[in-house]
Order: sequence, then C-alpha cells, then structure tokens
Amino acid sequence: MLPRETISTGPLVLRPPTEHDAEAIMRAANDPVTAHFLPLLPSPYTLEDAHAWIKKAGEGTQFVISGPEGGYQGAVGVTGPDRWGTCQIGYLVAPWARGQGIAARAARAVTDWAFDRGVARMELSANVENLASVRAALSAGFSLEGVLRDLRVLRDGRRADHALFSRLPGDPGEPASRYLPRFDELTDGVVRLTPIDAGDAADFHALLSDPLTVRYSVNPVPPMDQLLRRCRTTEFWWATGQRVELAIRDAATGEFAGQIQLAQVVQPLDQAMVGYSLVPAFRGRGYMGRALGLLVDWAFRETALHRIVAGTDVANEASQRVLERAGFERVGVERELFPRPDGTRTDDVLWLRLRS
Repeated sequence: MLPRETISTGPLVLRPPTEHDAEAIMRAANDPVTAHFLPLLPSPYTLEDAHAWIKKAGEGTQFVISGPEGGYQGAVGVTGPDRWGTCQIGYLVAPWARGQGIAARAARAVTDWAFDRGVARMELSANVENLASVRAALSAGFSLEGVLRDLRVLRDGRRADHALFSRLPGDPGEPASRYLPRFDELTDGVVRLTPIDAGDAADFHALLSDPLTVRYSVNPVPPMDQLLRRCRTTEFWWATGQRVELAIRDAATGEFAGQIQLAQVVQPLDQAMVGYSLVPAFRGRGYMGRALGLLVDWAFRETALHRIVAGTDVANEASQRVLERAGFERVGVERELFPRPDGTRTDDVLWLRLRS
C-alpha cells in the first residue's frame, strides 16, 4: 500500500479528504456527467455516501484535488500496487472546476509520486465516449495501448468500450501533441462538414445500405448497433490521432448528404487515406468534390500530413472523376484487390495527393 501524503503540483494541492469536503463531494457525484461515466456511484449520491467514502479513503490512497484556497475541485485515487508493481489510477473533476486541465495535472503528479515510491507501471482506463478523460490521459503523458470492448455497463444498460492507457517510469511523461486537431465544422457555403455522431446513425445506415454504396464497399453493411458504436467512437479515434470521420451536410438545410473520412493514419509516414460516400439525392451536384476539397485543404493546412491516398474500384469512374478534380494523381493499379460477392476480384486504382 502506498503511503498517504500531501502532494503539491503548481497551484493544486492533492491531500487526503476530510469531513469538510463531504457536501462538495456529494454535489460533484450528483452531476449528470459524473453519474453517467461512473455508474457504480450511488444515485442519488447522499451526504452519508460522501462520509462513507471519506472514511474508506482513509484505508487507501485517495486524494482530494484542491485549489490554493483549499476548496474541493475533484478527486484522484490509486489502487494497488499488485504483485508486479502495477497500479491503477482514476480521477473525477467537479463540474465547477472543469476545463482547466486539473485532471491531467493531478494524474501526472500522482503518477510521478508513485514512481518515486517504486511503482513499476501505472494504468488508466477511460470510456471511449468520455473525451475529457481521454484527453486528460494523453495530457498526463499516458500512452494508448488498446481498447477493451464492452468492459462496463452504463446506467442506461448498454455496454461501453474503454481505452487502456499506461505510463512507465522511463516514459517522458510529456503531454501528447494532437496529430489531428479538432474542429466543429468546415464549410464553403454549399456543403458543411461536421463530426459524425450517434444522431447521424440512421441516415448513415441508409447510405451504407444503398445499392451503389454496397457495390463499391469492401465491408458488409453493419447492423445498426455496430454502426451506433462506430458513431460514438469517432471522437475517440479523432482525439487519439487515428481517424477523422465526418458527416457531409447541405450548408443551407443541415440535411445529411453523405460521409467522408481520413482513415488508416500512419503518423511516421505522415500519410492517411480518404474515403467517402454520398446519399443518392445529392449525387451529381458537385457535393463530393467540395467536401473532398475542404477536408484535404484542412489536412494540409492544420496537420503534419504529407500524403493523402485513395483507392477506387476500377469500375467506379464517378469516384475517379471526383479525385481528379480534387487534384489527386493516378499513381498505379493493384491487381485483383477488392473481393466481389460472386467470388471474383476487381482491380484497385491508386490515387495520391501530396502537400507539395
């Protein structure tokens, strides 16, 4: 068991909880965001629950995060270490203290403190939909190791994936730079690109089920529950530099017109692949060319990407015309790459656009 101490980190103080924190603990635990992502907390969370946690915290390594004046701003705790010297860290930030980087600073400070006391590995688990927690982990110097599927059940009964992060004593511990910066929208006045989310799932599913989309897609049409999971995970992929997935909308009406993505991001090569599909009613109106231009221009302006590639079925001439108009160069053909339902395979035409 790690010792219970007070840790100072800049303007923050990490200290053992006291009975004076009980009311603030209760208020923070009853916040809807906290309750959603921490389903094991009692709901509603009472003063008695807060006093019970304070008493139990005395048996472990739990810290209150407080500001210069000593007020409660959140909590951070460490469990373990186990027989291999591994600990798990978790944190909670009160709603009145969010948006100030408190979780990242507290997690970094506690992790450094634990390493100084012989801990060999620190692990952190975050719901993939909890973007604040994911960003805090990255800002605290943790590295993404993978995703644990269906790890926990939320209050609404559905299971949620969790990202597993870790830090080792030899890691730099510096905040991770954001390879793919976040934006709310890109628009040219005719089309608008926005992050795709669960509200787009029905329209997205209809698009993926369209016969022309199916004809040129490698993957089968996913069930709605899998597509909802994909839509809920896109912000996590974006935050961790893996993928950008966007809805194409009519700028005037906001109507869902299609989907476009930067996927297969290879950071050491500064390369990504673009993919897209358009709702039948919006085809032939120049929407895809506009959307592709907006995304590629953003990528070369705001990211380190140097190469953006695309692949098209040799028979998909409409997609090839879009790429040509967007400045992509045809650079080759991969023979018999795409499988077809009848068991045959078709060629893939390769396209490339360089930053230069």
